[in-house]
Amino acid sequence: MNIEIKLAKNYGFCFGVQRAIEMSENNPNSSTIGPIIHNPREIARLKKEFYVDMVDGEEDINRLEENSSAIVRTHGIPKEKLDLLKNKNINIIDATCPYVTKIQKICDKASKDGYEVVIFGDRNHPEVQGIKSYAGDKVYIALDIDALKNENISNKVILVSQTTKKQKKFEEIASFLKEKCSELKVHNTICDATLKNQEAIKELSKEVDTLIVIGGLNSSNTKELFNISKENCENTYLVSGSSDIQKTFFDSSKKCGISAGASTPKWIIDEVINKIKNL
Repeated sequence: MNIEIKLAKNYGFCFGVQRAIEMSENNPNSSTIGPIIHNPREIARLKKEFYVDMVDGEEDINRLEENSSAIVRTHGIPKEKLDLLKNKNINIIDATCPYVTKIQKICDKASKDGYEVVIFGDRNHPEVQGIKSYAGDKVYIALDIDALKNENISNKVILVSQTTKKQKKFEEIASFLKEKCSELKVHNTICDATLKNQEAIKELSKEVDTLIVIGGLNSSNTKELFNISKENCENTYLVSGSSDIQKTFFDSSKKCGISAGASTPKWIIDEVINKIKNL
């Protein structure tokens, strides 16, 4: 099989993920509160090479020994879990992405100033769950305008976004709230790396016959990359690693594009590229 492979201009590890991985490697024999990033294979590597294990939930946190070390996941954790760690005198290593921390602070201040908070994001995503805990009692989580149409939102509102969402959808929600509220403060908290990766895959998907998106299947930003690519390239496939690559992906294909989510390490990307070359 003779196929040209073309990489997206921007892909793979973002600043926040790279920072969290380095913090985990620099603090062996620690526990992470939830998955440090959304990539099971990289988490398994950290556990094997650096004895970094994972705990989750109040019961697990309560079992941590006093003065042991705990790494807060990249997506951040709810304020209640952070308080649990502090009360147990745990050595907290905060690997929360600084962009996520910024959103938490915005929401905390806004709720104290009497604003209702609208979060554009997935309510089940850990980043959003953490942000929500800083937003007070009057908080709304929405993936689109329809989710807000029947809500009794006040006239004093602040809008933020999960870091990995689409810019276009965020702007639609902002326009809707602008008509609905007399006072609206908009904070575009979509990560710059996310925007660059999304623009790069949009461009690449128009140039290739097949496009492979590499990343954890539970990764929000990876799913967004897949959805964007699918709009232009029907033969778009989401894979977690080289074992998911099938020869049938490339039937009648002459040019293959490669992109990867923000939690995908280079060693997994290299594995996939080598597998395609050796099919």
